[in-house]
Amino acid sequence: MPSNDGRPPRVPRSTLADTLLERLTGAYAPAADPARAEAMTGYMQHVAPFLGIPAPLRRELSRAVTKNTPRPSEADVAALALRCWRLPEREYHYFAVDYLRRHVVRCSSGLLPVARHLITTVPWWDTVDLLAAHTVGPLVAADPDLAPVMDEWIGSEDPWLARTALLHQLRRKDTTDVGRLFAYCRHQAGHPDFFLRKAIGWALREYAKTDPDAVRAFVDAERAALSPLSVREALKNL
Repeated sequence: MPSNDGRPPRVPRSTLADTLLERLTGAYAPAADPARAEAMTGYMQHVAPFLGIPAPLRRELSRAVTKNTPRPSEADVAALALRCWRLPEREYHYFAVDYLRRHVVRCSSGLLPVARHLITTVPWWDTVDLLAAHTVGPLVAADPDLAPVMDEWIGSEDPWLARTALLHQLRRKDTTDVGRLFAYCRHQAGHPDFFLRKAIGWALREYAKTDPDAVRAFVDAERAALSPLSVREALKNL
C-alpha cells in the first residue's frame, strides 16, 4: 500500500517531464497578464500567485505544449506533477491537474502519495476538488486496497485530506461504496469547517442522482448532526 506518512515524494527522472516543463514555461510566461493576475490572485484568496492567463487561452496553450508528445509512464506523470507544483504560479498547478486527469488510467496505486502531496501543498478547492474526483477517485476505484487510506484521510486533521475522502467517489454512481460515503459524512457532520460541510452536501447531492431515496433517508436520520449547509446542499435537487 502506498505510503501515507506525508513525506514529500521523490521526483522521478523523466526526459518527457523535462521536455514538457521547458515547453510549458516557454508558452505560459509570454501569455502572462499582470492586471488579470492580480484579480485572479485576489479571487482565490491569495493562496498562490497567478500569471493571469484566462482559462480558454490556457487550455489552448496546454494543447500546444503536449502536442506530438508520447504517452507518459507513471514516472513521467509523477515527475511532471511534482515539478509543476514547485513553480509558484497557479496555472502550472492547473496544467499538472489536467495532465493527471488525462493520464491517471496509466498509473497504479503508487501514484497516491504524489496526489496526497499535491492536495496538501498550496491547497485550495480549485485544485483539491479536481484531484479528489479525477485522480484519487480513479486510483481507489482501480485498487480497492486503497480504500483503507481513505478511511485514514477522513479522520485527518488536515481538512483538505478529509474533503478529498468525502469527494473521491463523486463519479462512481452505482458503484459507489455507499456504506463508506454515509460513514464519512457522519464522521465529519459536526465539523465547523465550511469546506467540509459543503463537501458533505455535494457528495450526498451527487449520489442522490443515483439513489435519491437512500440520500433522503440518510439526511432524515442524521439531520440533527448535519449542518444546515450540508442538508441544503444534499437535498438541493430532490
